[in-house]
Parts: sequence; structure tokens; C-alpha cells
Amino acid sequence: MNLAEMVQAGLNRRSADPEQALEILRSPDEMTMPIVAAAGRLRRRFFGNRVRLNYLVNLKSGLCPEDCSYCSQRLGSRADIMTYSWADPKTVDEAVEAGIAGGARRVCLVASGHGPSRRDVDRVSALVADLKSRHPGVEVCVCLGFVDDEKAATLHRAGADAYNHNANTSRSHYGAICSTHSYQDRMDTVEVLKRNGLSPCSGVIAGMGETDEELVDVIWDLRRHQVDSVPVNFLLPFEGTPLQGQGRELTPQRCLRILSMVRFIHPDAEVRAAAGREMHLRTMQPLALEVVNSIFLGDYLTSEGAAGTKDLDMIRDAGFVPEGQAEASLAEPTEVPIRHRGIGSRLPANA
Repeated sequence: MNLAEMVQAGLNRRSADPEQALEILRSPDEMTMPIVAAAGRLRRRFFGNRVRLNYLVNLKSGLCPEDCSYCSQRLGSRADIMTYSWADPKTVDEAVEAGIAGGARRVCLVASGHGPSRRDVDRVSALVADLKSRHPGVEVCVCLGFVDDEKAATLHRAGADAYNHNANTSRSHYGAICSTHSYQDRMDTVEVLKRNGLSPCSGVIAGMGETDEELVDVIWDLRRHQVDSVPVNFLLPFEGTPLQGQGRELTPQRCLRILSMVRFIHPDAEVRAAAGREMHLRTMQPLALEVVNSIFLGDYLTSEGAAGTKDLDMIRDAGFVPEGQAEASLAEPTEVPIRHRGIGSRLPANA
């Protein structure tokens, strides 16, 4: 594996080829840190030390007619999640304001389902227009499922900047994950977004039984489709879904190599460590910031994330700066905790 050659290609906005990408995934753990350092050169070349904070607002939860095996909101899911129809605008506003106050510079408005009706598009367009009128500097990403040209254009006219529609897995593996729509349906939707002025955001979920070749294949296909943002999710194996118990191969080292592989194929695109980073990267999360330039702040659609203040501390302590802030500033030091347990006390040692 010639990391220097891959870095030079990336600095010139050229993608690593599939064979090189496979080498990254299949490297032993002792090669993970050199790979992360190499990928970090691309991250810093195109994004400096900035981290984009995204904030999810779940407009409608559960009740989805699709059968995507990984999803807690799927048809037939027994996952113990909140289910509700469209949230009222006041509740949405409160959630949006909380995310922006926490530092988010992109708000993602999401609703479960195959795709929106005309009435749904009008409802979300009103939310988008109101949000942009109050916060013109905040980007708005919408995720409503499959849309046609008319619906995509309506959302764009309302002020939506981007639209998320994940590929999730490769074409060859898609039939094992979902039967109610196809991989091609998703790629066709990405093209709809591009035709209508919406920045395409499309990524993957790693850990669903895909092979290394399939993981590389979908990441390469997203590059061919020229997506602007690539969220990398690590499987959250919800109880009550067909994939419960899977994803055990997602060690922190493996996750870092996956993120690095994505960066080498998408050297100049936004790469986001998305759902599952807390569970699978664990204490290695700060190292992911050397590769990715984007994370979610706070909770996800149906699962909890890290406390927003903890993520902000992590970003600052690692020497990065959230977008929208002028400069890095370390968290204020706390008081030294005095030991009151272990030897000299009646309490057990902290071990």
C-alpha cells in the first residue's frame, strides 16, 4: 500500500482506485494510525480544522411502509421507539432553535415514509422557508424519501439547500437489506436532486453483512454520482429489527479504516461520522475528526447520541473548530477531584 501516492492523488482531487481502497480496509490494526494520518492530510487540505455540526429534527417517527432491515422505523419493526405523525410547527421550531443554539450550522428535517405527498411537501416547504427567514446563514437539509422533479424543485424554491437520500449499501447487497424498493430507485432520486438544485447528500451504513468489495463499490458509485456529502453510519443493531445483534466486526480500528477509505475516494467532499459513532468508535472518536469534517450534534432519529456539550469539548480539545466559530478555545478547566475512596477510606477503590 503506497499511502504517499494515494495522498498525492487526493490532493489533486483524484480518488483512490478500488484496489487501493480494499487495501485500506484489509490492513492490519497496526496500520490504522498511519492510514488515519494520511487521510488527515486530505481532510486538512480541503477543510482545514473546521467541523460542520449537523442537527437532526425528526418530523415524523415510525409508521414507515418500507422494509429496510436495519431500520427501527421499518414495516413490522418491534423496536421500542417513539412513533408519531407530523410534529406541530411550534415543537419543530423549539427543536431547531435548540440545535442552532448548540452550534449546528446545518439542520436536517427528516420524516419517515416512502416519500412525501404534495401536501407533505407544502408542509415541509413552509418549515424550510420559516427557518431560512430566521436563520439565513444556516443550511437546511431535507430527508423525506423518494421525490420527483416537481417536489424537489418546490423544496429548493422554499430555500432547502440539500437533500439526504442514502444509498445505504451496494447494488449487489441491496436485495438482502430491502425488498420494497431498489438500489436503482435510490440512485435515480440522487439524480433528481441534482437536476433541481439540491445538494445531494448520500451515504452508507457499514456493518450490515456486506463484503469489503461491496462497501468499496457503493462508496465509489457515490463518487460517480458526484454527491457533495457522504454520511457514514455504523449499524445500530436495534432489538426488534432483522439485523439485531449484527455489526460485531465494527471495532474502533475497523471504523477508522472505513472512514479513511471514504476520505480517499472522496478527498474533497464532506465526509460525516454519523449514527453509531458513539457505539462503535467509542474512545477513538477524537481520531475520527482527523478524517471526517462533519458530525451530528446531539441525538439521532430514534437513538440517543452524545450530549452536545461533550461533543463540543471533544472538538475543541482535539484542536478543531466548529463551523461558525472564529477560533478554537479550550473548555474551562474543572476543579481537581479529591480522592475519598480506596486506601484510607471505607469505600472500594476506583478500579
